[in-house]
Formats: sequence, C-alpha cells, structure tokens
Amino acid sequence: MPVAAGIGFFGLLFAALWGVAALVAHNGADTTERLTPAFQEMGRLDSIALAIAQGGPIILPDLVGNDRHVVLDHTGDDDLRSWSLHLAHPADRDSSCAIQQIERTRQFTDCDGRTLEVADLAEPPQGVSPIINRKAGTLTLSLRETPATPSTTPTS
Repeated sequence: MPVAAGIGFFGLLFAALWGVAALVAHNGADTTERLTPAFQEMGRLDSIALAIAQGGPIILPDLVGNDRHVVLDHTGDDDLRSWSLHLAHPADRDSSCAIQQIERTRQFTDCDGRTLEVADLAEPPQGVSPIINRKAGTLTLSLRETPATPSTTPTS
C-alpha cells in the first residue's frame, strides 16, 4: 500500500508539473519572452572582440530556434559593420549540414568536408543582428526575426 501511494503521489506531481508547463507554453503554439528571449546579452565589446581575435568566430547554439545555430564574428574596428551574425551552415545548404570550426581559425568545415570562410555561411533571418551599445561598451544580439513586408504591385 505505501508503494502504491508513493507511485500515485509522483504521478500526480508529474501531471501537475506538466499542466503548468503546458499552460506557460500555451501548448507550444505561442512562444513568449520567458521561453525564447528576443535579445541575448553577450557582454563587453572588448572582451568578445579579443576572444574572437584569439580563437576565431564564436558558434552560439540554437539561439534563433528551429535548430539554427548562430556564428558571431568580428573584424576590424568596433563599429557595427565590423560585427556580423551568420547561421552555422553553408549558404548553399540547409541547417542539416552543420559546420565545425577549425580550431583557433576563422575557417569551418561543413558536412561535405569543404573548407568555408565566414562569408560562405548562410545569412540570418531579417531582424537577427548584433546591437552595439557604445555608451555601456556592450554587445547584444537581436534574435527576433522580423517578418518581411510584402511588396505591393500597383494594379491598373
């Protein structure tokens, strides 16, 4: 009897936790800021730039969602043009063709064994980009994909 009561207790606890998770996640139909934040604070510009200079671009796992890993790169000065984000797969392949960084370089190998540069990687969705806060000296990544505005064709 005590064993059955213990199993029943844990069953009820599991059901309650599952119910709360389903409620918070809106049954997976809607994402929220708590589940998928729109911004990722990366830290100080100088320390991130130094880490990239010494070890190459940084691969960040699945920040955008849908198994889309992101590659953060920095070249040159600390202006916005010197920071870039790419998806961690070749531009001519989908996300199933993952890349691996060649240690301490700016090069990657893909699923076919090809050697790639950062420029050969896929572009992120519109709206996914680095944000520089010059006053605080920090870098934040905007991870919210902005929908493309449909172009309208005038009709006569």
